[in-house]
Formats: sequence, C-alpha cells, structure tokens
Amino acid sequence: MRIAGKVIAGTLSMVVFAGTAYGFSTLSALDDITRSDVIGGGSVDEGQKHADGALDILLVGRDSRKGPDGQMLPQSTLDELRAGANGDDLTDTLIVLRIPDGQQEVKAFSIPRDSYVSMPGGKGKINAAFGRGKAAESSKLRAAGETDKDKIEQDSMTAARKSTRQAVEDLTGVTIDHYAEVNLLSFSEISKAVGGVEVCLKKATKDENSGADFPAGKQRLSGGAALAFVRQRDNLPGTDFGRMRRQQVFLAAMAHQVLSAGTLADPGKLSDLIDAVKRSVVLDQSWNILDFVSKMRGVSGGGIQFTTVPVVNPDYRYDKSHPTATAVQVDPAQVKAFAAGLIGAAPPAAPPGAPKASVEISNAGGASGLAARVADVLKGKGFAATAEGNAPSQRTSIVRYPAALAAEGAEVAKELGGLSIKESADVPAGHIQVVLGKVYSGPGVSDGGSSVGVPVKSDQPQPVTSDGDNCID
Repeated sequence: MRIAGKVIAGTLSMVVFAGTAYGFSTLSALDDITRSDVIGGGSVDEGQKHADGALDILLVGRDSRKGPDGQMLPQSTLDELRAGANGDDLTDTLIVLRIPDGQQEVKAFSIPRDSYVSMPGGKGKINAAFGRGKAAESSKLRAAGETDKDKIEQDSMTAARKSTRQAVEDLTGVTIDHYAEVNLLSFSEISKAVGGVEVCLKKATKDENSGADFPAGKQRLSGGAALAFVRQRDNLPGTDFGRMRRQQVFLAAMAHQVLSAGTLADPGKLSDLIDAVKRSVVLDQSWNILDFVSKMRGVSGGGIQFTTVPVVNPDYRYDKSHPTATAVQVDPAQVKAFAAGLIGAAPPAAPPGAPKASVEISNAGGASGLAARVADVLKGKGFAATAEGNAPSQRTSIVRYPAALAAEGAEVAKELGGLSIKESADVPAGHIQVVLGKVYSGPGVSDGGSSVGVPVKSDQPQPVTSDGDNCID
C-alpha cells in the first residue's frame, strides 16, 4: 500500500543521515516504536542470514482504521482519509524489499493482494492470510480459557502477522528477515512530513470511492490527496494492477524526495518523519534500527527499483459454484524463479550425481535467429544448449523439464529473464526444453527488437525506479 515509503523514507533514507551524531541521537527516538514478535527469536545480527549480506523486508499495508495501540482513529481523521468500511483483517498491499550489502540498487516487488495461494485453512487470496491467522489464534486462546481481551487481541494480531509472513515466504521462496506494517494514517502522515511528493499523470482522473481528483501533469501531493492517489483503482487500466503501479511510482518518488531534497539534513523535517513513524508503524521485535542504519550506510547509492511478480491469469474464476468470484492466479514455481532472479538468490542446487541437462531451444515467435542467440547466451552461462529451430507459433515463453531437473530448469528460466516454468513427464530425462514466444524480451534479443524491427514487448511492465520520470495513467 503506502507502506514502503515509510520504510524507504524512514530507514533506508535515514541511512544517508546516520553518519552524524545528531542523526544517531535522533534515530534513538525510534526505540519506543510499536513492536510485534513476527519473526521470532531475539536480536538479529543484521546481514548474517544471507550469504550476500542482504536483508529481505516484508512491507505490509492494511486498510486499518486503528493505530498501533489498537485504538480507533478519531472520526475527523477517518473523514480526512476517506476511510470508508473497515478492512482491519485484510492486507491491502504486500511488498518484498531487498536491501543489499553495499552500494547497489535496492530491489522491491509487489504481490497482488488477490493472489490465489495455498495456506492454512485451504486455498484463498493471500490478503486473507492475516484474518485467518488472527481468527485461528483468537479461537485457540478462548478455547484455552483466556478471558483478557487485550491479551487475546495482542496475541491474535501477532499470529495474523506471522501468518501473512509465512504466506509470502511460501509463495516466493524468500526468507523474510524483517517486517514493517503501516495503516492509512501512516501514509498520510509520512507524505506530510517530507513536504509532499511529486507525481506525474498522463491525463486527468477522478474516482469518488478513493477521493482521487487530479489534473494531468506534474503535481505535489500529501496527506489525504496522497492517500487518494495510491488507493485509486476505479477508472485505471487494470484496476488493482493499475493501483499497484500507482503505489510503486509514489513510493519511488517519495524515496527520491527524501534522499535528494534535504529532508534528512533538516532537523524539523526529520523530527516530523520520526514522529510519523512512531505514531503509525509496527516493526518486528528483532529489528535493531540503529544497528541496521549503521551497517547499511551508502546502500542508497544504487537507487530503488519496483516491479511485480508474474501472473498467470488476472481474472481467475477459482470457484465453480460462484462463477463471478475472481482472484489472481499465480504459479508458485514461476514466482519463486522470478524472485530468485530478481534478488540474486540461487535456486536449489542439483543433487550430487545428477545428469547434466541438455537445453534445447525452439523459436515460436518468428524472430530470425533468436533460438541460436539464446543458445549462445546459455552456453556462456555453462549450459549445454542447442538451437532446435522453429516451433508452432505461441505468444508466451516457457521452460519445461522433468522432475529430476527442477533446479536446473529454474536456473535456465532465471537466466532468460524469469520465464514461466513447468514440470512435464513428456520431456525426456536429461533434457530441458525452452520455447521462446512472440513476447520474449530476455537475453539474446538482437538490439532489443524483433526480426521486423518492432520492439518485443514483455507481459511485465517496465520496472519503476526512484530516479525515473514515471509519468503514468
């Protein structure tokens, strides 16, 4: 939701300022921020959980009308935010943010809130994991005789957060190191604290449900207007996907604003930023902010890039008894390969003694010489790759493999830009089959174009970056 902006602006961006005594003394005010035992265990030694020293942070946004203390926000605040019906038991936004160890680009990816996944209690939309975890823990405590309402609420919320974290880990294969959660108020307050954020719209837009009413062109938004911008989904291309794009653009612009506009060098603005974090943010118990900041200085030098996990079907009819009910269909194997390629984590290694795969590449897209060029790319990566010529025309690309070569199949898919993968008993033992579709745009595409000079387009939209113009619909 409007979440990552807080963490990017409230931790990543404060890295830049942390070299001064004032910076550290001011950051110490975050010691009394609301905490929740989402990760488990004690204090984490930052950067030790991954071989590359990186940290993976889950940023969760909820349409909650309550503050971190569990109390309802004042009605005047809810009116300003156009809060509407309560959405406390759903997560509106899920973003995984990888903070590298050193001056590299920060990578972040969104998970559609309606992604249909497996989780305790049966398959469902991933945004329901929070409510399921909360309800299950509440019932368990009451059945055990617990009557303290505050304890039931607190323990149930912790279980809800853990359930959400687990659902994200199961889908993506990413081990979450830290957790940050914000609500409606968080985004409004943080955007005010940084002096507003500049966005750009290709055309005017209006949506009564979110309160969005914006002209075309560049404009600076804060408070309720900023919240309306990232909550709008009506009258946008792709509805929820359009909203995710809005969120990514806004968060990237917010990070750029904080890093480049003197926010961290202005004691007043920095104080407002920290106050906003303290009023409205929940962090996991093990997150040592001062240690995090001191060890991650300079990480912002490479910028920030936002993207979205691959989707099989955005209009998935998952329940035959309710044909109008829709969700977002995702392939967990494809999402894991995507995440591994994006954040640099290697897929599982093939077991010792496993046969060396022969990678056979076919061209189903019509671009002259594409299969041979892609074969050369894979040869350069150590694969035994050959071009098999043309295949019947198809739009999308896929990597097929037998069960014994799942790890190598995922690696091939990653090397070619995160292609779809499929285990198939029809593929001969020791072989991996790659079919390149019409929209293939990975390594080996000559000059970024097709055989007729028309740029090859991917199903995935271009990533949003913190240093880009990012003018959107």
